[in-house]
Amino acid sequence: MGEYLSEDVKFIVFQLQDEEYGIPVHQVRSIEKVQYITRVPRTAPYIKGVINLRGVVTPIVDLRSRFGLEEQVNLDSLRIIIVSKDEMDVGFIVDAANDVIDIPLNIIEPAPEVVGAVQVDFIKGVAKLDKRLIVMIDLEEVLKVEKDRLLTV
Repeated sequence: MGEYLSEDVKFIVFQLQDEEYGIPVHQVRSIEKVQYITRVPRTAPYIKGVINLRGVVTPIVDLRSRFGLEEQVNLDSLRIIIVSKDEMDVGFIVDAANDVIDIPLNIIEPAPEVVGAVQVDFIKGVAKLDKRLIVMIDLEEVLKVEKDRLLTV
């Protein structure tokens, strides 16, 4: 009976600045090294452009820029996490993709009022794992405003 309360979900854990963030694995299609990004005119500054990923034109969003963080200069560890939302693939540039971990849903707490510099709207919750705090991204909110723009790319 109580098994549903302690259900584990696998999350991809990635890094932006000094914080760790998580996206459910079932929403992630792949993790790619940064490749050539074709700039698209008249898009928001955090939309870096598009890539041709195995024949599919995929819009790329710089999560640091989207969250209002400083731009990353270390190019070796940068990765693009390709997520699938509403039958559309979108890539997120992150500082590094750290690992895949199981997180019990019952330890995810609601987002506090202030989570670093990231808008609370983008945060679904925070998981405490031993000494780690993993901020759960709300993909719906991150893509919400830009959905129309991304579709026109």
